[in-house]
Amino acid sequence: MPDLPIAATSGDRPALPRSVVVVGAGLAGLRTAAELRAQGFDGEVTVVGEESLAPYDRPPLSKELFTRTGPAWLADDGYGELGSLADRVLLGRRAARLDADDDGATLTLAPAGAAAAEELRADAVVLATGSHAVLPAGWSGAGVLHGAEDAARLRARLLAGARLVVVGAGWIGAEVVGLAAAHGCDVTVVEALPTPLYRQVGPEVGARTAPWYAEAGVDLRCGATVTEVREGVVVVATGADAGPLEESRGDGRVAPGWDAGRLSGGGVARDGGRLEELRADVVLAAVGVRPATGWLGGSMPLTPRGALRVDTGGRVMGAPSSVLAVGDCADMEVPGLGLVSGGHWDAALSHPAALVAGLLGGDVPAPAAPYVFSTQFGRELMFVGRPSPSARPVVRADGGEPWTVLFVEPSAGGDVGRLTAGFTVDRPRDVGALRRLLAAGARPVLDVGRARDVQVPLRKAVA
Repeated sequence: MPDLPIAATSGDRPALPRSVVVVGAGLAGLRTAAELRAQGFDGEVTVVGEESLAPYDRPPLSKELFTRTGPAWLADDGYGELGSLADRVLLGRRAARLDADDDGATLTLAPAGAAAAEELRADAVVLATGSHAVLPAGWSGAGVLHGAEDAARLRARLLAGARLVVVGAGWIGAEVVGLAAAHGCDVTVVEALPTPLYRQVGPEVGARTAPWYAEAGVDLRCGATVTEVREGVVVVATGADAGPLEESRGDGRVAPGWDAGRLSGGGVARDGGRLEELRADVVLAAVGVRPATGWLGGSMPLTPRGALRVDTGGRVMGAPSSVLAVGDCADMEVPGLGLVSGGHWDAALSHPAALVAGLLGGDVPAPAAPYVFSTQFGRELMFVGRPSPSARPVVRADGGEPWTVLFVEPSAGGDVGRLTAGFTVDRPRDVGALRRLLAAGARPVLDVGRARDVQVPLRKAVA
């Protein structure tokens, strides 16, 4: 078992680590290694990645499905080169077990090919294992889009004229269907909820995106659930109740009886409703992802969705102080916002800097506002912040597109309200303003009338 250098202690002062193991070689893992070096860490860094590929960017897998036929290497985009950042890089190795206490952690790697099982001991371990796409049990012939191999398989099958059925109209599903329709595919989308992006942005805003599907020649079926998927056929029910939601197993798969629609849109009906068979050459399950935490085997506390609950410095709450987490596998407890999912690209990019600062004894910066971007049907969508349950949509537009919807908690009179989030379509100027206004959990009060007026900069709508 290779032992990495162990930190020395000095009195009651917490020891700074001399060795760090990063589990995960995606964006979050790479940026953690890069931040360790950028912030002056000169100890031992080991990075373990389950995929055998060097770190690559995932958004282009859906956003550039047909125009980029190979991985977008993160090193080429300036995010760092693992070989020059880490003392040891172990790709194609799966983490199998974690044992940790406040003095350090031992990571056990599963055997792979000619490589035997191995144990790594370090002062600190950073879990950046990402997530797995959900594929409901029994969906024979359906695929997912989460990794480079998934994209290659999907691209090879989506020839002009191919019949594509996508289950789920969330971020990924919407990105793929627009590109596939433009590529000449015959596309149908099955969405269990009333509108696209229902869970992400709510019914009012989701309804504003629905016409985009018809404009692109896509058959959008909302309020429909999937009862069966077999080779070449998707059985859809309308008017049926979705099945019960069970707990995540944390490995990206779903147990029989799961309602995948309640993950992010594509539902699995138990019974009832009118049944229809949709013929398909390709079926894509775009019903959400789950944190890749199943391998922890209950050794760490998890949130209801199977993520590790962390503070703003990445420390896993309820776990030994040697364990940190970042990226898709982590949900962050943010003052003023509550628990914020890390399952988006911006979290993987930006959160490692704060994690490393705290790990090395520095001040942890306040987190940026949650941020998601998407490209759908030729439009650039940005979602900033986190709508509160009492927030109401305030439309900021001059007729048609582009437009912005602000999520505002109204006052009693309705003339002013507290801004909690914003969703933009082709309005980049509003995006920058939203990110500044909502930084560090802030919720500024807006003059609602001025906020509706697209001629008034958002910063000048603050009451």
